[in-house]
Amino acid sequence: MTEQPRRWSAMQARERFRRRTKDDAADASERRPLALAPLEVHGAFQHDGFRLEYTEYGDSATSAGTVLLTHGILLSRRMHRPLARRLAREGFHVVTLDLLGHGGSDRPTESWRYSLTAFAEQVVGLLDHLDVEQAVVGGTSLGANVSLETAVLAPDRVHGLLVEMPVLDNAIFAGLLAFPPLLFAARFAPVTVNTVKAAAKRVPRGYIWVDVVADVLQQEPAAMAALLHGLLFGRIAPPRSIRQRIDIPALVIGHARDPIHPFGDADALARDMPAATFVQARSPVELRFDPQRLTSEIVSFLRERYAGVGESSAPAS
Repeated sequence: MTEQPRRWSAMQARERFRRRTKDDAADASERRPLALAPLEVHGAFQHDGFRLEYTEYGDSATSAGTVLLTHGILLSRRMHRPLARRLAREGFHVVTLDLLGHGGSDRPTESWRYSLTAFAEQVVGLLDHLDVEQAVVGGTSLGANVSLETAVLAPDRVHGLLVEMPVLDNAIFAGLLAFPPLLFAARFAPVTVNTVKAAAKRVPRGYIWVDVVADVLQQEPAAMAALLHGLLFGRIAPPRSIRQRIDIPALVIGHARDPIHPFGDADALARDMPAATFVQARSPVELRFDPQRLTSEIVSFLRERYAGVGESSAPAS
């Protein structure tokens, strides 16, 4: 007779604690400044008959300006999530795109569908889909080259360029050593790709860079072969004679000790482009694992490009 009231009181106490905790969390959420919790929206659109996925960070209606980022080869838009969140907290509207054959986007198996010019068309298609007239366009590795192609294809849509680790002439030899074995495996030994894919599905998720690596490992053999074939035997970047005519302000980031993204390529690109600024990274992964310095350079560049635009968007401190 005496224990039941005590059990009931304990249950009531737990319920009161649960409700109070929930209410406190709701109050804290309401008090949190918008700049500390930018809106994130996942979306998709149709381009040339294929579905492409993207994520928006921040609100385009109240932002200082739009930044569109694309990823490296075989990677996904997830690799830019930390940077995108930081830039959104600084008041920018950031969009990350999975190019055709990558991430959550469709993966056709015809090699002719994969080229830098086709990827640039996808970037412009996303700007059209989002009703964005101009954006700072950028990316890493493959994405860096895509941004250059976008500037050539539609210079009136590009308000600035963020070019990290471009792949130009000095990278050709290393690229020929690194990627043909992957092409061979995908084309003639698909069981190896499927085995790696199955193993990657067992990897626990939740840490951003584990998730990024797992994305890389989860490839479809036929689509992967088509992607590599299309890129390896196509134009890797605008030729120098065209790059020298890209007068859009650009921030070029390069580093040493990486044969696929040689320092000489980034440095030469910055010299070729009349309105480019070069920043040397300390390592290939500085922007990923020690991002403060390079992110500050990027934020400064973006503020300069969008000076006087969206001044009501207060940057995060």
